Amino acid sequence: MVKSFMSRMVAGNGLLYPILGFASCIAFIYLSFGDLWVNLNQETKLSFVERNGTQFFVDGRVFYINGWNSYWLMDHAAEDYKRPRVKAMLQVGAKMGFTVCRTWAFNDGDYNALQISPGRFDERVFRALDHVITEARRQGIRLILSLVNNLKAYGGKTQYVKWAWEEGVGLSSSNDSFFYDPSIRHYFKNYVKTVLTRKNTITGIEYRDDPTILAWELINEPRCMTDPSGDTLQDWIEEMSTYVKSIDRNHLITVGLEGFYGPKNPKRLTVNPEFWAADLGSDFIRNSKISTVDFASAHIYPDHWLHNQDFEEKLKFVAKWMLSHIEDGDKELKKPVVFTEFGLSDENKDFTPSQREKFMKLILDISYKSAKKTKAGAGSFVWQFFVGGMQKYYDDFAIVPWERPSTYQLFTGQSCKLARIQGVLPTQKEHLKDFCSQKQ
Repeated sequence: MVKSFMSRMVAGNGLLYPILGFASCIAFIYLSFGDLWVNLNQETKLSFVERNGTQFFVDGRVFYINGWNSYWLMDHAAEDYKRPRVKAMLQVGAKMGFTVCRTWAFNDGDYNALQISPGRFDERVFRALDHVITEARRQGIRLILSLVNNLKAYGGKTQYVKWAWEEGVGLSSSNDSFFYDPSIRHYFKNYVKTVLTRKNTITGIEYRDDPTILAWELINEPRCMTDPSGDTLQDWIEEMSTYVKSIDRNHLITVGLEGFYGPKNPKRLTVNPEFWAADLGSDFIRNSKISTVDFASAHIYPDHWLHNQDFEEKLKFVAKWMLSHIEDGDKELKKPVVFTEFGLSDENKDFTPSQREKFMKLILDISYKSAKKTKAGAGSFVWQFFVGGMQKYYDDFAIVPWERPSTYQLFTGQSCKLARIQGVLPTQKEHLKDFCSQKQ
């Protein structure tokens, strides 16, 4: 049928190719720039997220987070052929009712490095970060931007130590010298200032003035095992959080902790997953109590942390872990607590997708109950989401949310339940009206 119609068009006037060529050109222009034209005229309005006690607020209304991690956004925005994945991921997040994405605002000395060497930046990659922030704003998604990695991936503290060592100014080759070496602290402060004062080449807004950014995360999963007392890491957090606040008074700050209790905290014996967790140089309470830290963060990885428990025992640990940290937020810290990463590995011997969904549902349910009771649990972020065709970038926690309808419904259901507590945000109205009309 289609072939016959096309043959008649060519035979009749020979204009098929010019017509298709023109139409394709128009389509390309629209797909490439149409959304930009629309959004420049109808820009998504966002306000800064603020904190009052144990709650987040936006425009005077309480704000609870259903969030996700996609660490890879800047890296993919730096390549023309990968860039469409950024918009696709943020669109999917918005359509599912998510409100915040956590992603990396660092890549130190690696492929597609933002910081090539101390104080030297790749403008192409900075423009990629500009794109991520701008696209998030268009989709009504806020961002938590992490500033450095404790791990080696994307450079991390290892790269900073290597730079200092190569320049002959490093005090030690230990990765933990990142936290105490004056030269490395200077490197990092320079990086922070450059990022916070960056003027977005698309919007013209400095990052520190952009409400698309919900918060700065100082470091992903900090550990300083050479000083299990925790003093070295504590000093670094105090100095760096104060420094960020001296440049940017608009945004919230979190540390990026895994949530372990330190050697002087009695909960190390009752809540930590195992004995080693108290000797990593961090302490959830002490690190989060600092006045320049606005909210506490914790991660949830029972299958990586516990080694002799079955799945049901790990679920019991998860519930105890979350409730303990929420209680800390209410009684000890007087600050919101956000579970900024949670995941279940598909490399476990007994892994099934339904098992992972049971694990995720427990976390989402505890987060919802905390919100319903106005407790300190302010939200959670699944680790981690991808779009289709990205298999080479998957880790053992990778999720393409629409590939499994029950997973998709689990997260949209959470969006609906939180919306019933806090009201539907203006950026959510278009997406929530359809799937929240049915009882979740």
